[in-house]
Amino acid sequence: MSEAGAPRGDGHDRVRIGIVSVSDRASSGVYEDKGLPALRDWLTRALLNPIDWEARLIPDEQAVISATLRELVDDVGCDLVLTTGGTGPAPRDVTPEATLAVADKEIPGFGEQMRRIGLAFVPTSILSRQVAVIRAKSLVINLPGQPKAIAETLGGLPSATPAVPGIFAAVPYCVDLIGGPYLVTDAAVCAAFRPKSAAAKPAAGKAG
Repeated sequence: MSEAGAPRGDGHDRVRIGIVSVSDRASSGVYEDKGLPALRDWLTRALLNPIDWEARLIPDEQAVISATLRELVDDVGCDLVLTTGGTGPAPRDVTPEATLAVADKEIPGFGEQMRRIGLAFVPTSILSRQVAVIRAKSLVINLPGQPKAIAETLGGLPSATPAVPGIFAAVPYCVDLIGGPYLVTDAAVCAAFRPKSAAAKPAAGKAG
């Protein structure tokens, strides 16, 4: 069931979101980072919840990435962490390994759907290695590095025949199940899906 829109911030749970751009060159100032603005722009449009942001721009170092994810979840208390960059097959692409190293559970379906979306555009999408994991009560998702691909991955391909849902449609219910805040989306940007039994705001940590 898709959620209807509601006034932004009107009684909705506050959510703390970590956004992490992983790039040697952007983190060293060789070029301007575009991943963090792309993530923040899409999420600001998609979510009606008030958001507290935690942004990090870091190099492609596995230990640094893992430490950043642990900090955002364990110390800062982020409910949702999205990374961008470092998910290809190149030697310096280690974001998936760093993410899996801090995981309590992996959720393979997110990566499978991301590659399905990417294959609508380029055959090299099969080289992408994004993963999604749960650590404590936080959902951590790797995303592509390009702003256009970030938006397509999160929002899907609504004009395709048949339409291809983006991965964010499943994020609110996943966050419900791990005891996080109740996320409400703007259906014009992303229609979140919850089972009918979970349509009403549940008690913390209860499955629908």
